[in-house]
Amino acid sequence: MNNNILEMKSIIKDFPGVRALDNVSFTVQPNHIHALVGENGAGKSTLMGVLSGVYPYGSYEGKIIFDDDVCKFHSIKDSERKGIAIIHQELALAQNLSVAENIFLGNEIVVRGLIDWDETHKRAQQVLHQVGLDLPTTTLIKDIGVGKKQLVEIAKAITKNVKLLILDEPTAALNDEEASLLLQLLLKFKENGLTSIIISHKLHEVLQVADEITILRDGQTIETLTKEVDEITEDRIILGMVGRSLKNRFPTRETNILDKVFEVKNWTVYDPADIERKVIKDVSFKVRAGEIVGIAGLMGAGRTELAKSIFGKAYGTKISGEILKDGKKLHIHTVKDAIKNGIAYLTEDRKEEGLILIHDIKFNISLSNLPRITNRLIVNNDAEIQECTKLRDAFRIKISSLYQKTRTLSGGNQQKVVISKWMFAGPEVLLLDEPTRGIDVGAKFEIYTTINNLANEGKYIVMISSEMEELIGICDRIYVMKEGRMVGEFTREDVSQEKIMRCILQSR
Repeated sequence: MNNNILEMKSIIKDFPGVRALDNVSFTVQPNHIHALVGENGAGKSTLMGVLSGVYPYGSYEGKIIFDDDVCKFHSIKDSERKGIAIIHQELALAQNLSVAENIFLGNEIVVRGLIDWDETHKRAQQVLHQVGLDLPTTTLIKDIGVGKKQLVEIAKAITKNVKLLILDEPTAALNDEEASLLLQLLLKFKENGLTSIIISHKLHEVLQVADEITILRDGQTIETLTKEVDEITEDRIILGMVGRSLKNRFPTRETNILDKVFEVKNWTVYDPADIERKVIKDVSFKVRAGEIVGIAGLMGAGRTELAKSIFGKAYGTKISGEILKDGKKLHIHTVKDAIKNGIAYLTEDRKEEGLILIHDIKFNISLSNLPRITNRLIVNNDAEIQECTKLRDAFRIKISSLYQKTRTLSGGNQQKVVISKWMFAGPEVLLLDEPTRGIDVGAKFEIYTTINNLANEGKYIVMISSEMEELIGICDRIYVMKEGRMVGEFTREDVSQEKIMRCILQSR
């Protein structure tokens, strides 16, 4: 008997050509929140995959001791029976089932061999209330945004009789207010005796809730910091994560804004699931060549719907308004039209919309602009490899080969592949929807630098982010959206988080 609820001893996990975990040891105390941090590819999700049975016993070396028992999990079901529940960074919900059905999928409430639907919806409503989600339990998953899907995943996990809850980037898709509510929920769980492991790149959140912080780098344990024992700062954590200091989180840029303008005028979009409801309401905005324009707002403000509708009407119905570039009206009816007109959209949901996970990295990157590497409809394999290698190196994508399947990458490395794909397309207008979601602080700096470089090349950059600090740090101007309308606009010199929130809360 010891003081730990979990011990992972000398864990080694190999993938073809890559050692993901190199003799990692990890302990967690009961009734604590333990944070696991590190750069993308450091081994965090792999370590939790070993713990939860995603990678079965026999596929790794080392020992797992949970609740004083030596565990040999062959599947996720094995770990769940022991009291371990994991919420993965990439969500795994059934899109055509309801919220209630998803929450109790595999854990159905059955009476005399039949599902008790009244009790199912009643309990689902109760657990949705716990996670702060006001949503009818009959709503289909495909009809809600990625942030709400994350909350449904959390609701699903806490309905199980868990002793250890593992959350992989649980607030990545949430705005500040929703993230704060979730962190308070974890603290409440802790008070009720539940132990949690949280993987997060949001270091301020880690510092807010974690009792211990374990840092991984390149598949190895660097150190574990304990609250009220060690001096813990974001700078110290970053130093452990990346092996170097990052004094400035945002790169400096000398702006060179040109007179050419990309403009959206009087843009109105109706909900495809309810053609009487306006989602985007007479929105107008513009971005000049060489300018980075941000769009702030709470979840449900319509930011993603705006971007997707502009990108070849990929979202919405009964769309009206005008899109102009350099004074010329663009006629865009499909995604193909948008790409031909130099518009690219980096989706917030890389798994469902940004990548073809069953294909390799090279295929995903080059697919956005095949004419660039083809000659008489035949792909020049050497040119394709050369171009993809440049992007791999530029974004430090941690892979064994360009032929590695994209589904095997960590979430952060998948995001880098999405960005690389659109860089390969060579667009003029970039609609970036949460471009650093699930990305570590070191990689964020690289992506910010890339965005700056694209702006300096005269590209039109529109950036959606739920992190106000990020928008303030990189954007030249920021629009504020609320309930499908533009309700404010700030310059870099005049903006602050307080002003953005005041604009949101006071606007009607």
